[in-house]
Amino acid sequence: MSSSSLSKRPLRVVPHAALAEIIRIFCISGAGRFSFSRACCNNEQQATQTRYRRSSRMKHERQQKIIRLLWAHEALTTQALASRLAVSHETIRRDLSELQRAGKILRSHGRARVLRRDVQSHDDPFQARLKSHHAHKLDIARNALNWLDAGMVVALDASTTCWYLARQLPDVPLTIFTNSVRVGQEVARREQITLISTGGILHRQAACYENPSLPALLKHIDIDLFLFSCQGIDEAGGIWDARSWNAEYKTLLLRRAAQSLLLIDRSKRNRTGEVQIGTLEQVTEVITQEENGGQKAGALLVG
Repeated sequence: MSSSSLSKRPLRVVPHAALAEIIRIFCISGAGRFSFSRACCNNEQQATQTRYRRSSRMKHERQQKIIRLLWAHEALTTQALASRLAVSHETIRRDLSELQRAGKILRSHGRARVLRRDVQSHDDPFQARLKSHHAHKLDIARNALNWLDAGMVVALDASTTCWYLARQLPDVPLTIFTNSVRVGQEVARREQITLISTGGILHRQAACYENPSLPALLKHIDIDLFLFSCQGIDEAGGIWDARSWNAEYKTLLLRRAAQSLLLIDRSKRNRTGEVQIGTLEQVTEVITQEENGGQKAGALLVG
């Protein structure tokens, strides 16, 4: 048979019903007839589940990064977190809301900070802070003693570094002004030192007083030297603290004192807190630790 005769033969058309039957028979499995619509639905469900798992994994990783950042910086704004993680503000706000509901962070005035359960669950938070960088704090406090002369009026805050300093104070004529219960207890052991406490509302966990009448009280006291620590120092030289009522004491003394010493270990660098106390420009001297573990007095390099 020639090729020309084959080309002239009419094409055989398979009826729709027959074609459907062929497809049905071809797609039959042991479980029954194959369903194209069911296959499409299953594929869509699998794709949705894959996207959900990927999104959940990304959210979990992002929230873990948020926790690590807050541990490193104590507190950060929503804007700072969004910038560091390269996501939108709305995404960060949703993450922070979930973390807060889970009891992992606290949010206040546009800032978030991590809940330190190891400190909060401790019977005495002051004792827990004493154990943190205690060797460096002890050396920094010892170095700060060189600034004290007999007859001075010296203000101390409620930091553990100032407590270490109070323990090393010589029994010489001094006037110590403080809002700290623990510092006051140490100073009271020295007969030649005059102790002035701010008094006021006692915050037991912080072991210090909050006195709304502090500005009026300070009108009658001339402070020669103010020694204090802080929660952290940010990249711009801002000095931060963890509690507003404690920050108010430091802010006021920083303005009133003739000179001021900031006593910090290097863990406070590039960190923030709830409330800003002031700036490094207001501080006479910073006493901190060197990279090699020694002590340094002078301007603190941040950033």
